[in-house]
Amino acid sequence: MDKTDERLKITFLGTGTSQGIPVIGSDHPVCLSDDPRDKRLRVSVLVQLADANMVIDCGPDFRQQMLRHPIPRLDAILFTHEHADHTAGIDDIRPFFFRQGDIPVYAHKRVIASLMKRFDYIFADEDRYPGAPAVQVHEVERGRAFAVGNHQVTPVEVWHNRLQVFGYRIGDFAYLTDMKSIEKEEMMRLEGLKVLVVNALRQEPHHSHFNLEEALAFISEVAPESAYLTHISHRMGFHAEVEAGLPTGVHLAYDNLTITL
Repeated sequence: MDKTDERLKITFLGTGTSQGIPVIGSDHPVCLSDDPRDKRLRVSVLVQLADANMVIDCGPDFRQQMLRHPIPRLDAILFTHEHADHTAGIDDIRPFFFRQGDIPVYAHKRVIASLMKRFDYIFADEDRYPGAPAVQVHEVERGRAFAVGNHQVTPVEVWHNRLQVFGYRIGDFAYLTDMKSIEKEEMMRLEGLKVLVVNALRQEPHHSHFNLEEALAFISEVAPESAYLTHISHRMGFHAEVEAGLPTGVHLAYDNLTITL
């Protein structure tokens, strides 16, 4: 674990589920809310250290998120899994590529294969289309930490029903999304956290995501100093009402929220 005293800044670029909130065409009360905390882009987080900017997931709202939170350089994209709400914005890394060259991406080999199939022009070695971005590919493996610059990143394997997903721990911060279960061995990688971010889709049970009750039970087991819920659907309820009912130290994350360790 990286034990430096360097500050770590976390910005929630998006906290919504795959459709975002408001859902297109929906007349659900949460989708009609005027509270900006009830308007959620697809889930992603920006992790900033003094000499490194990392984004966890690069969904279809990536361009809008980077316009809201401009950074001069992107040092790594850490992919959790291959679903479109976590990957479909990869073409919008072009401005970073034009400024700094190939963008480092980190992912499970299955996710890399999926990206290579769907975005072959980005991963092509020959006959590259002029103007297409390019990446440096780094395979992430269970149980093997890796470095982004001077910072250690530890993958944490969880399960999205039957689909393997990687969460990531950076220092005393861990980010887990699209999670339904975790093996005991992987739980050990979450000891001593200051901040845990974990998905909580809605109030009702779901086959591949934590609902609110499951997320709170998981947080209680991990026992971080504080926790934030993300990957939230409109069926969770109004932000203000849900937040008011959460235990001490647990918060409902919202787009543009920034915390510093």
